[in-house]
Amino acid sequence: MSFVCFGYNHETASVASREKVSFTEARLPEALAQVRALDGVAEAAILSTCNRMELYLVADEESTTGHVIDRVGKWLQDHFELEEEDLGAFYHREEKATARHLFAVASGLNSMVLGETEIFGQVKKAYAVAQQSGTTGKFLNRLFQRCFTVGKHVRTHTNITRGATSVGAVGVEMAEKIFGDLKKCQILLIGAGEISRRTAQSLQSRGASAVIVSNRSHDKAVELAEEIGGRAIRFNEWDQELVKVDIIISSTAAPHHVVTQETLRPSLKQREGRPLFLVDLSLPRDIAPEVKQLESVYVHDLDALQRLAEAGKERRREQLEFCYALVDQHVTEFYTKVLPRTRPSNSGDANNSLTNA
Repeated sequence: MSFVCFGYNHETASVASREKVSFTEARLPEALAQVRALDGVAEAAILSTCNRMELYLVADEESTTGHVIDRVGKWLQDHFELEEEDLGAFYHREEKATARHLFAVASGLNSMVLGETEIFGQVKKAYAVAQQSGTTGKFLNRLFQRCFTVGKHVRTHTNITRGATSVGAVGVEMAEKIFGDLKKCQILLIGAGEISRRTAQSLQSRGASAVIVSNRSHDKAVELAEEIGGRAIRFNEWDQELVKVDIIISSTAAPHHVVTQETLRPSLKQREGRPLFLVDLSLPRDIAPEVKQLESVYVHDLDALQRLAEAGKERRREQLEFCYALVDQHVTEFYTKVLPRTRPSNSGDANNSLTNA
């Protein structure tokens, strides 16, 4: 029995290519059954996200890993009607390189956003679906169970997840420094686009629940408010909320300043010195520069947030060597203590790119 990983990620495949080869959750059981039925495949699991599609396989005792890679490559080519240029984005890993890759993926070391935590849940879900579909066995079960231990260990014993790496997340961190517990804060989102949605999700992950959404298209405000459990108001009404709110996240496509001194001044006396924190995620800026001059008003724009985000990314990059050292320790332990000490193996360790399938 030998482990094989076959797939692509955001580093090897364009968005156009990734769109061609992906599996919805509803399609996964059928795809798993078809892969498991391929000649030479003893066990199978599929991890399919917006940034990667990877098949984790076990070759049976009669088959080489090369044979399994060839079978799976041809199945994907037929299943998705792929061109040769699409196949060039695929890589494969064999034996220990498969374990090392999966451990790194579960730890967030192979993600577009280094150290992100969402992938851990996605790996758990992929394994659960494969288990429920009956396509895993004792080898993949041990491999995936170990990868969850590794992912937790890396995140607990390193700083790979510390420090925000997106401007929206940095804004949320800054809000926490000012207010502490965000559960007590009222938040106003001006704009209902994708960056507002991601920032709202980040706020909710830190405990915020009282979120008001305002957008020029009221339908979009309603849609986002329903998604995050907030309240939608019309665009010409958001200034009426200024006395109550603590944090304003502004991200519109307006060609002019949306928030000005004149907008804020009427509410400041009634606020009685309570701090107001504004995050400007727009270019051109939504918040007029002179707003910073108002007492008890704090403003961070994209330039300031981007500098902090880059610093967070650099701190995470500095952790990579230490993280991979932990991963390698776990790979060694997995092969010496977790797997049977002696078992058939048809290949050495490999880490290659697929040139043809």
